[in-house]
Amino acid sequence: MKNSVKTIAAAALMTLGFLATNHTAQAQTRVRTGIKGGLSASTLQFNNIDLTDRKERIGFHAGLFTQIPVGSAFAIQPELLYSNKGASSNYRALAQDSRASFNLNYVELPVLATIKLGNAAEIQAGPYVSYLLNSNVSNTGGILGNSSINLNADQFNRVDYGLAGGVNVYFGQLLLGLRYAQGLQPIANTTASKAVFDNAKNGVGYLSVGYSFN
Repeated sequence: MKNSVKTIAAAALMTLGFLATNHTAQAQTRVRTGIKGGLSASTLQFNNIDLTDRKERIGFHAGLFTQIPVGSAFAIQPELLYSNKGASSNYRALAQDSRASFNLNYVELPVLATIKLGNAAEIQAGPYVSYLLNSNVSNTGGILGNSSINLNADQFNRVDYGLAGGVNVYFGQLLLGLRYAQGLQPIANTTASKAVFDNAKNGVGYLSVGYSFN
């Protein structure tokens, strides 16, 4: 996940450096409403020693956004998203390689302060809150084959919250966005789940494409 964060941060800095030279762009002053979606790369830190070679879980997110201008160079952007989170890991059992994915699926509400860099780009930061819809563990390969087991969502904190930040670049009504969100709430809620996840928190990098209707 550290490599994912570094990649997102580097891309954001390159984008901002390029756009900072464009002083002729005028700020967006109308309300924007649109749809967005894309890939997510999420991770958690497990205490379970049987899970090694931990990797990001690649999932997706999708939803709606509205951007409300507050002056010529500032806006507030609430969003309503469906978001996959969790983590994955390779493991070996009975001389067979397998891959397990721990999946947490949320409905999420970020509210982001937005600084406009003309009409072409913006930087964003703010809090989010999300509600856990369901959770499961899926397995690929090995003695278990391809399988999925639903987990009791009450083993986990239903409400997650944290901070998010990123950049968006607009190409007319199309947008390309990079964002990272760090949870502040441990996901585990019971003795059993804490034995595996301890105080692990969600961390997710997002690559989004979207379309603004206006």
